[in-house]
Amino acid sequence: MRNKIKKIIIDVLAELNEDLKNETLKNPNNDTKLYGSNQALDSVALVMLITDLEERISDEFQNDIILANEKAMSQKTSPFRNVESLTTYIYKILEENN
Repeated sequence: MRNKIKKIIIDVLAELNEDLKNETLKNPNNDTKLYGSNQALDSVALVMLITDLEERISDEFQNDIILANEKAMSQKTSPFRNVESLTTYIYKILEENN
């Protein structure tokens, strides 16, 4: 399941980058920084990413999730800092919902 989640994130980033044309997102991988220090995404692009991911996760896993919630925003280290941390965060949400 983690690999599916990671692939969805990378696919959504690649599609988002068609509009953003950000060199950092040209070939996203596990370590690609998303949001925070040295981020690839501004706040508007982050919202677009979150919205697209929620939709794709719902379609793929038949599980509606909310990524930008109080739990995410209150964590000491943001789950949106890179692809790996976001993968782990989504995986945990899906596990909790099952």
